[in-house]
Amino acid sequence: MAIEVFNRHEKKYQLDYDKFYKLKNDISDYMELDKNNKRGKSYVIANLYYDTEDSYLIRHSLQKPTYKEKLRLRTYGVPDENKKVFLEIKKKVNGTVNKRRSSIVLNDAYAFLETGDMPELAPYMNGQVLKEVDYILEKKILKPKVYLAYDRTAYFSIEDQDLRISFDSDIRYRENHLRLEEGDFGKLILPKESYLMEIKTSKAMPTWICNLLSKHKIYSSSFSKYGYVYQNCINQINEPRKTFYFPTSPVYKEVRTVAANFQALS
Repeated sequence: MAIEVFNRHEKKYQLDYDKFYKLKNDISDYMELDKNNKRGKSYVIANLYYDTEDSYLIRHSLQKPTYKEKLRLRTYGVPDENKKVFLEIKKKVNGTVNKRRSSIVLNDAYAFLETGDMPELAPYMNGQVLKEVDYILEKKILKPKVYLAYDRTAYFSIEDQDLRISFDSDIRYRENHLRLEEGDFGKLILPKESYLMEIKTSKAMPTWICNLLSKHKIYSSSFSKYGYVYQNCINQINEPRKTFYFPTSPVYKEVRTVAANFQALS
């Protein structure tokens, strides 16, 4: 049975292709490819994020509170309506990520999230997680807000299966056609050959990883995919919001150049 409850720390890093390629080669001495990365190819993870009409969940999350949560449907590739997907609650409490999920048939998930009527429990479902989703639905009226997908290459530690490193590329989103079975398409949110690396573990980070990060001058940064889409791609509320740029983007480089020139003249 797939693991349905995760408690771990997650560190995120933004990489260009050069750093991705070098780091990937180095970690292969310590880690092995995920079974889904057959013959070294990436696999697609697709998510449908649910939120309130005014996007309360993501707005609250971006304020970096002690506790925050997100609700999403997740699948690998493009499902049909009768395929099992994952209904997930992702929480973060004082920096620790807690992910809880249940398998559920896609059509049953749509009906549950739309009406709030709990589906009849089946052996493959996690009843406790579904009760927690039901509690969220009692407090808030949620609707599908953003489709978000990416291509993932993932590694597991050879010695410690708790340690996982993933590289996500071609992160794409759409605000319409908000059904997972409608296909994998959307607008890219970052430049081509940009990667978001995540290191996930419930333990202390191994020394060899720290050494590799130092060797390649790779530093952690806060990055939420849904949060980035909300802040930089979706103009839902007409009020100023801080804009985040990916370090490899031309806009980022231009902003840094202008800032440097201004500082030199000051």
